[in-house]
Amino acid sequence: MSHCINPLWPCALTGAVSALSGFKGLAVVIHGSSGCYYYPATLLHRDLHSTFLVEQEVVFGTGERLIEVIEAIRPEYQKIAVVNSCVPSVMGEDIKTILEGFDVIVIESPGFMGDFEAGYHAAVRALPVRLHDELPGVNIEGINLIDPFANGNQREAERFLDLMSIDRGGISFCNDVFHNLDNVPGYFLSVNPDLSVGRGKNFGSLLGIEAITSVIRKIADAIESADPGPAEDEIRTVEERLFRASDKYLKRYDPPSVAVFSTYSYCTFAADTLKRYLDADIVYCGSRNPPPPDDLRVKKITSLPEVEGVVCSQSPDLVLGSSFEQSVAKDAAFVGLTPPIRGEVRLLSRPLAGTEGVLGLMEAVLNACMDRKKWHP
Repeated sequence: MSHCINPLWPCALTGAVSALSGFKGLAVVIHGSSGCYYYPATLLHRDLHSTFLVEQEVVFGTGERLIEVIEAIRPEYQKIAVVNSCVPSVMGEDIKTILEGFDVIVIESPGFMGDFEAGYHAAVRALPVRLHDELPGVNIEGINLIDPFANGNQREAERFLDLMSIDRGGISFCNDVFHNLDNVPGYFLSVNPDLSVGRGKNFGSLLGIEAITSVIRKIADAIESADPGPAEDEIRTVEERLFRASDKYLKRYDPPSVAVFSTYSYCTFAADTLKRYLDADIVYCGSRNPPPPDDLRVKKITSLPEVEGVVCSQSPDLVLGSSFEQSVAKDAAFVGLTPPIRGEVRLLSRPLAGTEGVLGLMEAVLNACMDRKKWHP
């Protein structure tokens, strides 16, 4: 008997909706069935709209229904974005032609186009961004609203810029106000390189101590008014705390063997951090999105049976991932790293980016490992 292989990561449509719904004043219309609407709506908890296509539209065409929805909502928003789904795409309907009389953004992002990141990038490319190199400030990129660390990452990036005395003139991709896209500075700072905007000058990523140190140098070289001193002092203090806590742990327990499952940037950040401070044995790095072909440490893995096979064969002491990985982790310690993370209350805006993100990850790992009492003195 055949069985269903359940993908662990959303499709391109959800990626596009995640990017667009992060801008207040921009209406997002999902041109598809109820399933195409309810899945991202449940994840994002944002006001979304849909054409809710049924058999009649599939037979007679979807244009009339799409125009009806747009006409009803356009007085409420500055702009409307239509995200096309699989059914109209397979039908071969030309949505741009249907909507040529309306001032809308059309995103071709059916699920078969690819994974979450493909849709996210397609949506960001379609945004009417007006870049002004002379404007002060640094933009924050890599915000993804289905990411449980999104708010924390944004706040940590803003705190980092304040720490370096940098003007807050930039905007956040993608969690901002739509009309702010008219005045975007030329500098960018990432909290998740997998979701790069691909515009302007990018200073790099805030994922991990080495990456943050590199960003401090690049910003200091590029922006005359930036003050690297406070950020450099914080790096030294944080490193001392991390090594002190890790040394205390390693005096009692052996270094853990670890399997990490997440998107590529989060996956490698977590693996490198645990290796650096705990001398962890990284037995597997599984990425939801395709890793660069030259990074042989990481493999793409998006089905639960495959994840279960890895966990059973490697028997790691610690598993980092989502509730899917937690369901097959058996008696291993577990730390949530990627959505969905269910079965726990999450009220605090926890980051993974910045120094607070490194501290938060290590705190969660050390506590999870000690709680499990997997290793003996």
